Amino acid sequence: MFRVLRDEMSANLDRWFLWSPVWFGLGAAAYLQAPFEPSLPLLAFLSLISVILWWLYRSSIRTLIVLLALFAFAMAGGLAAKIRSDRVAAPVIDGERAPRRLEGFVVDVVSPGAGGPRLLIAPVAIGGLTPAETPNRVRVTVDAVDLPKPGDAVRLRAILGPPPPPAAPGSYDFARDAWFNAVGAVGFSLGDIRETHLDPPPWRLRVTMAVNVFRWRLAERIVAHMGPESGGIGAAMVTGHETWITPEQTEAMRASGLAHILSISGLHMAIVGGFVFGLTRLGIAAWPWLALRAPGKKIAAVAGLTAVAIYLVISGAPPPAERAAITASVAFAAILFDRQAVTLHGLALAALIILALQPEAAAAPGFQMSFAATTALIALAEAWPRPMREISVPWPIRAIQAVGAWLAVSIGASFVAGLATGPFAMQHFNRVAIWGLPANLIVAPLSSFVIMPFLALGTALESVGWGAPFLLIAGWGVEAMVDVARKFESIGGQAVVASAPPFTLVVAFLGLMILCLWSGRLRWLGAPLALAVALWPRPPAPDVWIAADGATAAVRQGKEAVLLRPDNRRFGAELWARRRGLAIGETRGFTCSAYACRPQSDAPVAVALSWSRKEISAQALGDLCSGAEIVVLRGDFSGAMPTGCADRIVLTAKDFAVGGAAELYRRDNAWWIVWAQPLRGRRPWSGSH
Repeated sequence: MFRVLRDEMSANLDRWFLWSPVWFGLGAAAYLQAPFEPSLPLLAFLSLISVILWWLYRSSIRTLIVLLALFAFAMAGGLAAKIRSDRVAAPVIDGERAPRRLEGFVVDVVSPGAGGPRLLIAPVAIGGLTPAETPNRVRVTVDAVDLPKPGDAVRLRAILGPPPPPAAPGSYDFARDAWFNAVGAVGFSLGDIRETHLDPPPWRLRVTMAVNVFRWRLAERIVAHMGPESGGIGAAMVTGHETWITPEQTEAMRASGLAHILSISGLHMAIVGGFVFGLTRLGIAAWPWLALRAPGKKIAAVAGLTAVAIYLVISGAPPPAERAAITASVAFAAILFDRQAVTLHGLALAALIILALQPEAAAAPGFQMSFAATTALIALAEAWPRPMREISVPWPIRAIQAVGAWLAVSIGASFVAGLATGPFAMQHFNRVAIWGLPANLIVAPLSSFVIMPFLALGTALESVGWGAPFLLIAGWGVEAMVDVARKFESIGGQAVVASAPPFTLVVAFLGLMILCLWSGRLRWLGAPLALAVALWPRPPAPDVWIAADGATAAVRQGKEAVLLRPDNRRFGAELWARRRGLAIGETRGFTCSAYACRPQSDAPVAVALSWSRKEISAQALGDLCSGAEIVVLRGDFSGAMPTGCADRIVLTAKDFAVGGAAELYRRDNAWWIVWAQPLRGRRPWSGSH
C-alpha cells in the first residue's frame, strides 16, 4: 500500500506545471488581501530569492525542487500584482460626495446599475479639481431618455465621490475593482446632459471611442431587428451592452442559474470560435481539390483565432472577455503547433498568461468560477470512458446511442460545472440556483446551436444588410431561453445561503484543484475539502448593520432583515442581508419622519437613525436617545453629550469616515462593533494608504 502511494506521488511530480497557475494566483490573491501595501523592492527580493533557491537545489530531491518552483510562482504572483497596481495608479477623488461640474468624453455606455444607465466618461475638467487631481475615468449614473453615445463631448453637473467602499465588513471591495480599471470617481447626474465642444482627445482615446461607437450602433441595429424584448439580450451577448436588458429579465436569468449567459465569457468565445472553426473546416473538406492540398485543420484554427479576436473587439474587451479570448487562443495555437487543443496543460498556460496580465483576476469571482469550471470539465473529459466504436450498427440504433451519449455528457458536464462553481456562488453571491442543472440542460442546445451561431452570422452579414433574417431566428431562441428562465423562477428558482468564513473558500478551491489536477486515488482526499464552504458552520448573524455613510441601517429579526429606510441604499442592504443568509422583511417596529427613525416598543433592536447631513442639536440628539440603545447620526455632533445619551452607543459621521460600514453584535448584554475599514487595511484603493 505504501509503495502504491509513493509511486502515485512520484508520478504526480511530473504534473507540477498544472499547479503553477494555482500558486501564482494564490500569491496574487495574498497581495490583494494583505492588510498593508507591500513594497516593490521587498517583493522583488523575495521573488529573486525563491528563484535562486530553486536554481541551487535543482539537482536535489524532486519533491523539494517542485515545492521550490511552486513557491517561486507564488512570489511571482505577488510581485506581478504589485507591479500591476503601481502601473494603473491614477488619481481618486477625495472626500464626501458633492455636486461638481463635469466636462469630458463619453468613452462607453457601461452595464446599468441599480439606479439606471451608466456612462464611463474620460473627464477633461472637473469643478474644484486641478488637472493633477482629475481622475482618468468617471462612472456616472444618468437619468436620460436619449443617452449620449460613445465619443460625444458632454457637459453635466453630477454628485461625485470616491468609488464605494465595501457594503459590509469583509464583503466584496468594489473600490478595488475601480482602482484596477482607473475609475477614480463615481456618482449620478443632476439635470440634463448637454453636448459641448472640447479639444480633440489623445489618439488612444479616439481609437477606443471609435470602436465603442461602432459597438453602440451595432447594438442599436440588433435591438431594432430583434425587438426590445429579445434584442437587449442579443445586444449584450454580442457587444456587451446591457442597457436594453430589463431588471425582470436579469432577475429571471439569475434565479434560474442562467445569468452567466448574459455576460460575454468563455462560453461565448468557445461557441463563436468553435462555430467558425467547424464551418471553415467543413468548407475546406467540401472542396476536394483544396482539402488535398491545404492543412484544413490549421486554416480553420487561424479562422477561429481571427473570429475570437474580432469578437473580443466587438464585445468591448471587458476583463472576462479578455480572459476567455486568451484561453481560446491558446487552444487554437495548440492546433497550429500540432498539439491537442484542450488539455489541462493548455489551460494552465492560459491561466498563467491571464494572471500575468491581470493579477487582480485572482480575486474576481468571474475568473475563479470560470477557471474552476473549465478545470473540472477538462478533468472530466480526460477521465470520461471512451467506448469502442461498433462496426455495421444499424443507423437507428446508432442514432439512439448518439442521443444517449450526448445526454449523458450534457448532464455530466452541467453537474460537474455546477459543483465546481457552487462554492464561489455561495460565498460571493449567496445564491444557489435550485433548478440550475435542468435549466442549463434545456438552454444549452439553444445557446450553442441557435442563439450564438445565428447572432454571429447576423452580426457578420449586417454590414451588407443581410443580417435581419439570422437575427430574427436568434431572437426566437432568446425568447425561448427567457421563457425557460421564467418558468424555473416561478417555481422557486433560488435559495439564499449565508457566506462562510473567508478561509473556507481557499480550502474549497484547493480541494477542487486536488480533485481535478491530481492523478490517482489520492485525488479523493480533495472531496471533503471541496465541501468546506457548504458544510462549515456559519457564524452568528449580526444584530445591526449600518451603511458606510450612516445614511441607513437594518436590524435582524429572526431570519429577516428589517430595513429602516427601504428605499435608500437598497443595494447595500440587500447585499448585507444575503451575505448573512437573511431575507428582506417588512419594515416594522419604527416610526420614521422626514429625517429620522425612532424605535417603537416592538422594535427588534432599539436603533434610532438620523440621516440629515447637518449637525444635530443637543435637544434632537436627546430625543433620539430616548428609548434607543444605539443612535446613528449621518451628520456630526460636537457639543456636550446629553444626559439621556450617557449609556447609549452614539455613532456619528466622524466614526463612519474612519470605520466605514459597521455590524453590531449583542454579546452578554454588551455591544460589539466590527468596522469595514480596518479589514480593508492600508491599501491604495482603501482611501487610507
